[in-house]
Parts: sequence; structure tokens; C-alpha cells
Amino acid sequence: MSAPTASVPSSCKVVLAKNVSNGLLKEVQEGVKTLDKPPHLVGFLANNDPAALMYAQWTQKTCEENGFKYSLREVSRDDIEGAILSANTDDEVDGVIVYYPIFNNRQDQYLQQIVDVSKDVEGLSHRYIFNMYQNIRFLDPETQRQKSILPCTPLATVKILEYLNIYNTVLPSGNRLFGHTICVVNRSEVVGRPLAALLANDGACVYSVDITGVQKFTRGEGLKKHRHDIHEMEGATLKDVAPLCDVVISGVPGEKYKFDTSLLREGAVCVNFSSEKNFGPEVKEKASIFVPSIGKVTIVCLLRNLLRLNQNRRLDDIKPAAATERPGTIDA
Repeated sequence: MSAPTASVPSSCKVVLAKNVSNGLLKEVQEGVKTLDKPPHLVGFLANNDPAALMYAQWTQKTCEENGFKYSLREVSRDDIEGAILSANTDDEVDGVIVYYPIFNNRQDQYLQQIVDVSKDVEGLSHRYIFNMYQNIRFLDPETQRQKSILPCTPLATVKILEYLNIYNTVLPSGNRLFGHTICVVNRSEVVGRPLAALLANDGACVYSVDITGVQKFTRGEGLKKHRHDIHEMEGATLKDVAPLCDVVISGVPGEKYKFDTSLLREGAVCVNFSSEKNFGPEVKEKASIFVPSIGKVTIVCLLRNLLRLNQNRRLDDIKPAAATERPGTIDA
């Protein structure tokens, strides 16, 4: 009788968010030591979303463990505008985060714009969003000392790809994703679209997929353009583009959605940024690397942004640039 066949170990490496966040935390902790007092982050909760409350609690825990001060202020929808404006002028408040959605319409976008740019840790105000899409990496292009703030979840995804060595450090900054083809499943204005833009501005060919179709983000053949262009791919679907990609990033906020593993290219890197599990366990049979969640990295990026805002404010000889600027060329 022959011996039973031993199970073949998976060739997929599962990378946990805490492994990535630990390195970033060291950077943040060193930065805090250079400040005169702990940075104070205020979070505004004006909804009954359990996920928002959990995010706030995680943020508070991470702040307190790493030398930051955190205050959660629960306010009504009617009072949120005044609360933000008050925090803008409060010298004891160094950063502001608002937990969305509140109104779940254009009023939320208005609230994003009234957070003072010097306290906007989420990078959602017009100046930061403009810079991100235009691939402008500094608030002061001439002196290049004040780095622009990037939205936390897209930035966390970038930091994970850097940790995984998807970014090629042999290439100059700004081109380090050249040669990579990436699929982003989600085109929300808060995460999916900014992420596609960031990755394309760093040199990748990015297929952005949502229920309305597929868009291609690219800086052109040979990266001839400074910033990305967007091309509508009429009639294309996830099935057409996913097999072309060596990295697949998914963030569909629905428990019923599951990425079809059969579409994966052999050895692809897979990252899930949704609170839901977009990839089933079978992803390990085809992917080379799988990152099941990124939440811990997102919170560290939030603290990193808060630290940067504090450092920017210490440069008294520099005034933030106007909302419309000529394109720059330096690293983010």
C-alpha cells in the first residue's frame, strides 16, 4: 500500500498589515521626538456607522500608544459644520479627521473643503486633491520643503506596495512603477480613483474597474507625460483586464462581492482594502503575495500626515502655494 501523498504547501506569501505598519511607526515615533508637544488630532463623529466608530477607536489607541493626543467629538449633523470651523481656529488642535458619510451627498464634499488645509490630515481639501491628480508633490514647488498631503487609504496602499518591493528603487522617484500593470477594483472618489491616479503617476498602467466599466490610467508610452491621462475602454470588463495585471487591488464595500480568482494572472500580487473580504481563500492557490487588509497601515499614514502637517507649520518662511500651480517633478 502506497503512502498517502503529502499536501503541497501554498506558494503564496500572506503579508499582514501590522508587518508594514511597524516600520512606518518607527519613522513616526522618531518624528514626534522632534516636536515640542504631542500633536493633537480631533476626530468628528456625526453618524451612527459602527465601522466609523471602530475606526475612531483604532485611531485613538494607535495615537495614545505612539505619543499623540486624540479627542473624539461626537456631534449632530446640524452642528458638524460649526464644529469643524471652530477646530480650524483652535490653536490646541493640530489635525482634524471627519468620519464620513454624514449626509451621503454633496454636503459631505462641502465639509471636506472647509477643513483648514493646515489641519487636513486626510488630504481631502481642494489643494491636496488638485496636487495629487496633477502629480504636484510639494506645496512649495520652488523650495520643495513642504510635501503635499495624500489621502490616507490610497497612501497606505502605496506604502504596502513599496514594502513588497513592487516599487523599483533602481528607477528615479516618480517612475518606480514603470513596467507594472495594475488593476484597481473600485473607483470611488475617496479611495479608488485617487489610488489609480497615484499609481499611474508613479509609472504604472492602471485599469480602474467599477460597475460602470473600465478606465485606463497611464502616463503614455515611455512615460512621456508628467501626469496621467484617462481613457474610457468602451465595452471592456474586469474579465478583459484582470488577466493582464501583475497586481490586483480590490476594495468593493459589499459582502456579496468576491473577486473571481480564475481571472488572476499566475503569481499576481493581491491586496484587499475593503472592510469586506473581496478575495476568497482560493486566492492563495494562484497569487504569489496576498495582503488581506490594510487598516493598520491606513491609521499609521494618518499619523504620518499629522506629523507632516506639524513639520510644515514649523517652516515659518514658507507659505503654502495657491490652489492652482504649475506641475512639479519631485518625489512625494
